[in-house]
Amino acid sequence: MFGGEVEVDESYFGGQRKGKRGRGAAGKTPVFGAARRGGRVYARVIPDAQSRTLLPIIKRKVTPDSIVYSDSWRGYNVLDASTFKHLRINHSKQFAQARNHINGIENFWNQAKRHRRKFNGIPKHRFSLYLKECEWRFDHNDPSAQIVQLRQWVRRNLG
Repeated sequence: MFGGEVEVDESYFGGQRKGKRGRGAAGKTPVFGAARRGGRVYARVIPDAQSRTLLPIIKRKVTPDSIVYSDSWRGYNVLDASTFKHLRINHSKQFAQARNHINGIENFWNQAKRHRRKFNGIPKHRFSLYLKECEWRFDHNDPSAQIVQLRQWVRRNLG
């Protein structure tokens, strides 16, 4: 579970049509993400970005009394009446106001989408695995440490 300062956001991956972006884009896969400031990230595919979908995930992944930062999407309205301290940033006006921002999770989305371009698309049935790989790469961003960990896994499982 994440505690302290946690950023939450949703993003949309893939789809056939170019151009239309965000929640209204047809054929895109919605993904929810949470990032502890200065720490780890969590992402998962969701059926939609409605409150009834987002709140149970947030309650499972974020400790009570944490500060939760989000954008102004109405799906996060339920956080105002929860055990979390909820702060919003309105992206149509500004992207950061002192510590009130979601730049950490936005950075994760940027890295995941940039990494995805290398594959020229990912089959939907493997997309969750792709997200877990992106989480691992983000949480362990030193390439030499990644190699050490991969070697340990190979020795342990194939050695």
